[in-house]
Amino acid sequence: MMKSSNKRLGGFTLVEIMIVVAIIALLAVIAVPGFVRARKRSQASRVINDLRLISAAVDQYAVEFNKLAGTPVDTPDWTAYMKRGTALYVTGQDVLGQNYGVQTVDYEPKVPLFTWNSLSDVADTAFFSPFGHY
Repeated sequence: MMKSSNKRLGGFTLVEIMIVVAIIALLAVIAVPGFVRARKRSQASRVINDLRLISAAVDQYAVEFNKLAGTPVDTPDWTAYMKRGTALYVTGQDVLGQNYGVQTVDYEPKVPLFTWNSLSDVADTAFFSPFGHY
């Protein structure tokens, strides 16, 4: 006697898999711009923090070596006043790899132009105030 088997084998059809992939893609399209914006905003905040640290380091250098207002301070001189082992101490660069360069006593440090342009969509002039760009 021959039995006919009507049992359906387990598994997903191609249509079901395609629907799941489409839903995942839709969620990614919605979420990724938010993550990119949050990352860039975090980088801009890091640049602001770096500029505050640089300003304090230049002030400390000026006091210790009796430098007058308007005196240029080379990068190795102000990085010596940073916490050892930090990226700013080691490189003197911002989060995007741009050099902060020579600073001036009693003048606010500036945001590197490339960094300013790269982060301008999430951080406007008011965000970077009182630090300008060069």
